[in-house]
Amino acid sequence: MPAGQLPGTGGINRGEKEKERETCVIRKIKIIFEMIKFEHTIFALPFAYMGMILGSFEINGSWPTLSQWIWVTVAMFGARSAAMSLNRLIDATIDRRNPRTAERAIPAGLISYLEIIAFIVVSFVLFFTAAFQLNMLAVYLLPIAVFFLTFYSYTKRFTWLCHFILGMTIAIAPLGGWVGATGGLHPESFLLFLAVMFWTAGFDIIYATQDVEHDKSVGLYSVPARFGVKRALQTARGSHVVSIVALFSLFFLSELGVVYLIGACISTAIMIYEHSLVSESDLSNVNVAFFTMNGIVSMVMLAFTIGDFIL
Repeated sequence: MPAGQLPGTGGINRGEKEKERETCVIRKIKIIFEMIKFEHTIFALPFAYMGMILGSFEINGSWPTLSQWIWVTVAMFGARSAAMSLNRLIDATIDRRNPRTAERAIPAGLISYLEIIAFIVVSFVLFFTAAFQLNMLAVYLLPIAVFFLTFYSYTKRFTWLCHFILGMTIAIAPLGGWVGATGGLHPESFLLFLAVMFWTAGFDIIYATQDVEHDKSVGLYSVPARFGVKRALQTARGSHVVSIVALFSLFFLSELGVVYLIGACISTAIMIYEHSLVSESDLSNVNVAFFTMNGIVSMVMLAFTIGDFIL
């Protein structure tokens, strides 16, 4: 026994080391969740549920099953976690050079490349497992989903259309919910796809106005960097008009009723208010417009869709 060590303290030391390792793992997971902005799942998850509910009622005439609710949730968690982690990994060098993003976990050295790669692998395993639990069409569409989840992070390097490609990527969520519940794709599902795609592109263009000068200086592409802030905000407004038209079109082409219509009207008002918060001369409220307003839009649309089928 080493000098100064009391009998039985070896076990205590091992226990302490195990606790330290557990604490370290928990801390790393918290860092990753903060890095990928896990709370922003509120943007896409409600639309995935909305697609699942609409598809289930349109095709099956009933609510989604408990199993479908669970596996669509798991699929969304896995897909978004993998996509955001890949984005942070791919953009680590760019983030390091941008004062606004230099303190993110990877540039700041809070988490290693190996750790984030391990998290990405686990996230994709969850995504694939959920798809196999849902239906074979979900499985067949996996390569397309994985392509967009990975590809969109590179698009800012060569095209100002990157916002719309991000919109397409996020809009896979309602399509995935629809497929998960029905095992098929139908015209109404693509209206929801368009609504989410242009809604996402619009608010991402607004968000990108924060980095105009940096993007120009390092050769990154975005609508604000290519066309200026004024034109960018006009493009964002136009994108949201397309989104609103798609939401109302869904009302006329499906079995949705007046409660859904009220939700679409409220969401339209929120998007109008969102644009009133920012202007070419005042971008101080970009984060409010981006985070708060868009989180409310997605929750409103889900709540009023559910309410419509209940009532």
